[in-house]
Amino acid sequence: MGIAGVASARFPYNNIAMANRLHDARSPYLRAAAHQPIHWYPWCEQAFRRAREEDKPILLDIGAAWCHWCHVMDRESYDDPEVAAIVNEHFVAIKVDRDERPDLDVRFQNAVSAISGQGGWPLTAFLTPDGRVFYGGTYFPKEDAHGRPGLKRILRSVADTYRKERDRTLEFAAKLAEELRRAQSPAGSADPSPEKIEAALDEIARAFDIRWGGFGSAPKFPHPSALDLILYHWWYRREAWMEVVAERTLECMARGGIYDHLGGGFHRYSTDARWIVPHFEKMLYDNAALLATYARANLLLGRPLFRAVVDGTAAFLLDTLGDPHGGFGASQDADVGPGDDGGYYTWTLDEAREVLEPEELEVVRWRFDLHERGEMPHDPARNVLWVAADPSEIAAVLGRSEAEVTRRLASAVGKMRAGRTARPAPFVDRTLYTSWNAMAIAALLVAHQATDTARYRDEALRALQRFLREGFDEASGFPHVLGDPTGPRTLDDQVHMGAALLLAHQCTGDPHHLLVARRIAALLESDYRDPSSGAYFDVPHGAARGPALEVPYKPIQDAPTPGANAVAALFFQDLATLTGDMQWRERAEEILHVFGQTASAHGYFAATYFLAASRHLRPGAHVVVVGDRADPAAHALHAAAWRAAHPDRIVQRKSAHEDLLPPVRAMAERTGGGAAAFVCVGTSCSLPQFDPDALRRLLETGSAGT
Repeated sequence: MGIAGVASARFPYNNIAMANRLHDARSPYLRAAAHQPIHWYPWCEQAFRRAREEDKPILLDIGAAWCHWCHVMDRESYDDPEVAAIVNEHFVAIKVDRDERPDLDVRFQNAVSAISGQGGWPLTAFLTPDGRVFYGGTYFPKEDAHGRPGLKRILRSVADTYRKERDRTLEFAAKLAEELRRAQSPAGSADPSPEKIEAALDEIARAFDIRWGGFGSAPKFPHPSALDLILYHWWYRREAWMEVVAERTLECMARGGIYDHLGGGFHRYSTDARWIVPHFEKMLYDNAALLATYARANLLLGRPLFRAVVDGTAAFLLDTLGDPHGGFGASQDADVGPGDDGGYYTWTLDEAREVLEPEELEVVRWRFDLHERGEMPHDPARNVLWVAADPSEIAAVLGRSEAEVTRRLASAVGKMRAGRTARPAPFVDRTLYTSWNAMAIAALLVAHQATDTARYRDEALRALQRFLREGFDEASGFPHVLGDPTGPRTLDDQVHMGAALLLAHQCTGDPHHLLVARRIAALLESDYRDPSSGAYFDVPHGAARGPALEVPYKPIQDAPTPGANAVAALFFQDLATLTGDMQWRERAEEILHVFGQTASAHGYFAATYFLAASRHLRPGAHVVVVGDRADPAAHALHAAAWRAAHPDRIVQRKSAHEDLLPPVRAMAERTGGGAAAFVCVGTSCSLPQFDPDALRRLLETGSAGT
């Protein structure tokens, strides 16, 4: 029986397949709602035309395949014939995947937050027929419950208000749209300064949870960009508090239940301050950002725990989200089915007994705090695995050797991993989003820097080649979704892929990567830049039309992925260094200037901006390795520069026949044609370095780039 047959058998509606228009959607979130009795439209002009013709308000649902409360609302309300009857009579219903259309999501999130003070998913918004928000919220139960109005009551009330107070509703929606438009103007321009950077660092210090790590209280999100900013400044300044903030946060997350101790990778956030009980969805963008941060921390701080997390998180990207043709899927769901909440990831004591020998269970109970009563509120028997004790501590309690405990623990973890693999696994969204894949490509290259694991480099380059082969267009750049040339092409997609290309160029020396990056920079200039301010829109000029999109948006906040304008600044800084074209440094400076006040208002939620500002005020190290590409000596120098523990160095391979910086060319000519490396900071360059170990020491001791 097909989808339409299932729907017809389940609901007393005729022609469900025709009324619900989601069957052929690319998005798994939309396809999962194709059986529902609601007459859903995807985001399309036909839906708005019908709303105008029938003078009906629009019910807009925005969610995602990984979203637990989206599933709950679908099951409680949108699967229900009574709710569907109300929706179909009084509204035109549109369903949007927030991963597929981030340009729509951010605008409607801003609008609903302005009305209700709430944001998140599912986002439930009510629009005028021309697409302007006049009411909204997030999750609503079907009936009134827990002090929250039920969706049935809200639907009837909104329909009644629109019918009886139509002119007032339209006026309110128009005023809200205008307020949102004004709010998108930057708060005020200001050049980056040490004082503004210090203020952001001070805010991080004040928000730091000294006991459990992280920032603020529950719920807790990882904030990898803030940690990257702290690691950058710690390396230069060696201030003890910075090391404490970075190390404790990374350690507590690595030991907490937010990290998957059997399958690797991180869940999206923790519901508690101790990082123990997560929301169980696992996002590509979270894991890409955290992989890069842990790799940098491993490189700079050298903690074995951080190396283990790098390998575990990379394994999740490659083995769970990895596409056999290259690239990475978007997410893994939190749930397996209705009523589930982390069942795949959690354990009862009896489930552990079924797969472990008594001696292994004894060790596991101490290691992961595994007891009859666990941490899950909906099912107290279920335990989240988190590290409660180290092997040395367990050995002391049990009177065994640490080696024996370590051996039994490894055996037990292997058996539990195999036992979990036999369970029905949460759905993996295999959609290949450009921006998130670019973050993963860059993260794997940073992981290669930190570990010298060839697989990380090779899989990153394989994914990059697929996006270049199947997605890149000279005239328009990269699509948001690989394989969907008609969808949006966001600023995030271009700047993250540009940054990944520059990192790949540093790793391999391949000039094609630099060539494509320069083309992306030119596209940003022509298609995304606001010439009146120097900031960049989230979508190209020609795409900013139609319902909602006429409200401009210039992203700077890390929410949750790094703010695209800040990433653009970092990209332009690196491109200027690698090409010698100072136009791109000027573009980076424009971004930093126009968002100077806005970023300060966001504080550590604009940490990527403050990293770009820090690099503007303190030029990094530019390592130029000159020598024939087949020369083993040049290869060794390049490898030493690539893998050196330095938070801000650009590595470049050049032959003696290519364009070189004037001081480098003058010194290279005196080396007699042999391989040599030159470390340049600004316009000053070191004497030639011929020994890889000496080059690495020069970079790691802070003698370069200070």
